[in-house]
Amino acid sequence: MRPYILTESTWKDLKTQRFELAVLPWGATEAHNYHLPYGTDIYEANAIAYESGKKAWKKGAKVVILPTIPFGVNTGQKDIYLDMNMSPSTQMALLKDVLTVLDRQGLKKLLILNSHGGNDFKTMLRELGLDFPKMLLSTCNWFQALDKLQYFEEEGDHADEMETSIMMHIKPELVLPLSEAGMGGEKKNVIKGFQEKWAWTERKWSKVTQDTGVGNPKKSSPEKGKIFFNDVTFKISELMQDICKTQIDELYQ
Repeated sequence: MRPYILTESTWKDLKTQRFELAVLPWGATEAHNYHLPYGTDIYEANAIAYESGKKAWKKGAKVVILPTIPFGVNTGQKDIYLDMNMSPSTQMALLKDVLTVLDRQGLKKLLILNSHGGNDFKTMLRELGLDFPKMLLSTCNWFQALDKLQYFEEEGDHADEMETSIMMHIKPELVLPLSEAGMGGEKKNVIKGFQEKWAWTERKWSKVTQDTGVGNPKKSSPEKGKIFFNDVTFKISELMQDICKTQIDELYQ
């Protein structure tokens, strides 16, 4: 059993074990083109959290990985069959309950490991920080931790070359042949500010893509996925280590 994973721990272990940082992986359940499963974001969240936690634990960081939340914000995909939506207000309520437990039991640091582009926890953590002023609340998007163009040829942000390569590495049995994948073509918003991404409006998924993917997955490979996975989990493990060893009242110099 891995002592840094809560779901694998026993009461015998936790009677004496204490942690410095709780990591909450957060995914989504949604269509990922024709070739990847609906649970792609969940599988990625699990694998990246576990491997990052392992690397951090080996370096002495007292980190515990909480169970992955499987539902994310999918308000722009309401007409995609069985894309599951968890509204931001529901996420907020869930987070508050989790933080209440952690705070009551003396675990004062939380890192949300986000695995879904539709999730955005920053404003929630700002508000919750008023209710839990002695806690360090943080979030990261693992898919933005590295420059994807250093690893992959095709741009995209959903069931693209990066995600497909990672899944080919961590869950190859769940990836259909690339010959069955759609091209992941994306229709752009006609408004210039939204195209340039300094202005924002929600994408209506069925209007943007025919196959639910954004980004051509055809050049994906498990080899590319392995390299990226190893590098991104190393970087996230460093973040975990830094949070663990830093005192909350000594964050700024």
